[in-house]
Amino acid sequence: MKANLDSLADDQNATESSTSSQEGWVEGVFEAPTTFRYLCANPRIGDDPATGSAYLDAVGTTTDENNWLRSWSNNLYLWYSEIEDLDPADYATSEYFDLMKSFETTASGNPKDKYHFTYDTEEWRQLSQSGITAGYGAELAILSSSPPREVVVAFTEPNTPATASDVNLARGTIIVEVDGVDVENGSDTDTLNAGLFPATTGESHEFLVRDLGTTEPRTVTIESALITQDPVQNVKVITTDSGDVGYMLFNAHLAPSELELIDAVESLSAAGVVDLVLDLRYNGGGYLDIANELAFMIAGSERATGKVFGEIQFNDKYPSTNPVTGAALEPELFHTSAQGFSASSGTALPALNLERVFVLTGPGTCSASESIINGLRGIDVEVIQIGTSTCGKPYGFYAFDNCGTTYFSIQFRGTNAKGFGDYTDGFSPTNEPSPGTALPGCFVPDDFGHALGDPFEDRLNTALAYRSNPDCPALAKAAVAHKSASTSDVLANGKIRQPFFGSLGLLRD
Repeated sequence: MKANLDSLADDQNATESSTSSQEGWVEGVFEAPTTFRYLCANPRIGDDPATGSAYLDAVGTTTDENNWLRSWSNNLYLWYSEIEDLDPADYATSEYFDLMKSFETTASGNPKDKYHFTYDTEEWRQLSQSGITAGYGAELAILSSSPPREVVVAFTEPNTPATASDVNLARGTIIVEVDGVDVENGSDTDTLNAGLFPATTGESHEFLVRDLGTTEPRTVTIESALITQDPVQNVKVITTDSGDVGYMLFNAHLAPSELELIDAVESLSAAGVVDLVLDLRYNGGGYLDIANELAFMIAGSERATGKVFGEIQFNDKYPSTNPVTGAALEPELFHTSAQGFSASSGTALPALNLERVFVLTGPGTCSASESIINGLRGIDVEVIQIGTSTCGKPYGFYAFDNCGTTYFSIQFRGTNAKGFGDYTDGFSPTNEPSPGTALPGCFVPDDFGHALGDPFEDRLNTALAYRSNPDCPALAKAAVAHKSASTSDVLANGKIRQPFFGSLGLLRD
């Protein structure tokens, strides 16, 4: 099981359970989670595509599903003692899961647990293994979610509905209306959200949009489809007076990204880049092993081989053993070879052998993305942050499926080789007035007026300028040569499950 920093048409194949809970709720008394797992109000039938074997579901009740959530949370949740023990018979399952968490706050007043969520199991399987999700192929940034609202296209993926010739959305396109409802001040937020974030494929919605650099809006109709996320894009070499600089946009730590990252680093290494700008502004996380691999590929063998990338700690019930895998808890060393997500297991990882890395960040930079920053800092690779504060998630979880829903609940915290992991308010550039852990670098708002990877896009441009002038110039355009040799041109898109991006950034009244 990989760690992440995931209607009954015919019930003839479902088995009647003899272990369904009949005793009722006793406060403070918890049976083993296995007593209730796969006892489902609506059991699935047929074969599980993840295993190729029949589903394990049996006929149960909503209370059984809630009892599993209660026992599972009490067993594995990092702050299990802060969960209020509530009667599982009194709530719908989705409502009950929302209550199985800590409601404490951090020193800055932010929620302690901001990362409690679910996915439909099949949707999660397709997204995590293949980067597939329903959508248009356009990622939306919600700059203001309440009136006056502002929604803009952050990036698109080619060969999707969003980039069809009769639609042609691009970074910087403003969404003016959705199905006749005004985005800026309209009161029908249900219509707005339904159109902006389609739940299924085959949905057709009409948009009034205004393209970057134009004053007159135009109308487009887009039908949702299955979008395959390609997590690594715009890998290129930017020629400057002080040497060639590598750039890549990395959007998600999904299985396909392993091979793409290896290919990207190989091409940048062959080009002889002297610096790397790693764009993580929209990367909400994923597999920690992939973060570990990328950190090694940045630092190289001399700095990272045999060194600790990170260490994970579970709740006090499990001081020395991983309760999910059964393995002894030991520091995780930097991976020097591929772990087999999409590249052949054991493949030696290429490396850039850099003493420093420039990281472009935003509020959507989260979890495994932050672990790259923290892991590199643990071995004294300098991380220079350009952008805004990251989300602040030094925590992780294993995805657990039950009855067709995959649950994500904080189960462990992570630290680096120096034992540091206290960045619950995120990493922040030194000159940003925020409560985050300060890193060298510059506060720079997102620039939707330029394409990602354009040397004149404000965050990338500031990173280039910082190389010779670390005084955070007021977005002065760095001197870059007109020649920019692209080593690849792989664009990407996908739902970003972080505040103000994707479906969690829903519009409100």
